[in-house]
Amino acid sequence: MLKYWEFEDAPLREKLKDPSVKDVAKIYFDNETKAFRFALVLSTVKKKGEIRLKDCEDMLPLATWKRYLDFGVRVGLLKHENNIYSFTDRYSKPLKNIGIYIKSWIDVEKQEDLDLLFAGARTGKQEKRGGRKNDPAIEDTSPKI
Repeated sequence: MLKYWEFEDAPLREKLKDPSVKDVAKIYFDNETKAFRFALVLSTVKKKGEIRLKDCEDMLPLATWKRYLDFGVRVGLLKHENNIYSFTDRYSKPLKNIGIYIKSWIDVEKQEDLDLLFAGARTGKQEKRGGRKNDPAIEDTSPKI
């Protein structure tokens, strides 16, 4: 969840005194593991200036490096040109715009049908796939050694 309110004027002035990659990663990920991996990717790009996928360290699997580098490209922090990932130099105002959009959405009185808006989403609880059954009526037919 994007916590844009942590980057409004007063909190932003305090954060700018001691910027941290943790704050950047926590904007995009609530999960500690995902935030760590994204922070590792951003720190590596910052340290080296630019990075190729084949030059990534063994701290993470190559597929994980690619996933988080591509995520950085999608959110506008990184650019990917000629198989090289680096920080972008073309910034817009996405965080401010997200805040304005959310505020206008809150202010508009409108009933929205979520089932219609997310027609392709799975809304039911996922059924259990495989594993042991916890049913006491089922006998253990495995051979006893």
